[in-house]
Amino acid sequence: MDGRYEPVESPDETTVFPYHDLTPPTTADAARARKTVSRHLPETPLVRSEHLSAATGADVYLKREDTLPTGAFKVRGGVNLLATLDEEFRERGVLAASSGNHGLSIAWAGREFGVPVTIGVPEDANAGKVAAMERLGAEVIRHGPDFDAAREHVEELAVETGKRYVHSGNEPKLLAGVATAGLEVVEELPEVDRLYCPVGGGTAAVGYCLTVGAVTDADVVGVQSAAAPAMYRAYHEDTLASHDRMETGAEGVATRVPFALPMGILRDGLADFTLVPEDAIGDAVARLFAEERIVMEGACGTGVAAALGADDIAGETVVVPVSGRNIDHAKLDAALAEYDGER
Repeated sequence: MDGRYEPVESPDETTVFPYHDLTPPTTADAARARKTVSRHLPETPLVRSEHLSAATGADVYLKREDTLPTGAFKVRGGVNLLATLDEEFRERGVLAASSGNHGLSIAWAGREFGVPVTIGVPEDANAGKVAAMERLGAEVIRHGPDFDAAREHVEELAVETGKRYVHSGNEPKLLAGVATAGLEVVEELPEVDRLYCPVGGGTAAVGYCLTVGAVTDADVVGVQSAAAPAMYRAYHEDTLASHDRMETGAEGVATRVPFALPMGILRDGLADFTLVPEDAIGDAVARLFAEERIVMEGACGTGVAAALGADDIAGETVVVPVSGRNIDHAKLDAALAEYDGER
């Protein structure tokens, strides 16, 4: 046995290896993950947004995942997965593909647990995120024009090297770790009515479905850019086929291929799934910085844009995750240049 693993049949268009368990995680798995995650990461604040509350007529709270060490929610999943990594991979190492925050998550957890990490990113990946991965000790490989091209390359490397490929969505322990954020929301604000969650691969939305959606009466609403609607299409059309349109500037929601495990959970767990236009995302990013001095990525802007565009949330208690702060400087500058403060 040379330690290499060959892919097995996949229900979607991504590569699945024998060590990938596609059993959906549960709320109980999230509770177990919390014991692990809480030993390595702090709880994040849930704070009322005075500006968004006034703009919508709702009580809007922001779950500040941007305050985590990597500046994004995904590190919860990385910690939970690498904490229980099979011994054979601890020396050999792990591989992941990322547009940024998943890679940061695995790089941070790899340093925490002494596991070598290699991350594949698109050629035009966010320079700040790449530099942060390298500071955490990860080897970064640039490949292809977008996330899915980088992902396909990393999947090939996983076959060649025998390293553990950490899929960005089809990983139950990763999903359970991410879901710990929702348990914190439930404890602090059990009376929540609605939660708007950005969807790229769907991991954050899965986490909130397993927690906020499962143990409260709240509606969890998924949100994606209209310029990258792969998961939206998968949800509404019951398909796992890739989507050719992937033109969003928000790299956290920039994917062409739906992931089977998250989508299976989202089909049952989401109350709705909606799209927002690119200009509304940029406006949301600029608005939160201009009005509340919160730096957030375009992916987070989808949730804010959906809340601002809703005509039926007045009087409700609403949560919007600030899922990450790692926006490229040029993108933030461009959004601020367009913001007029009146919309």
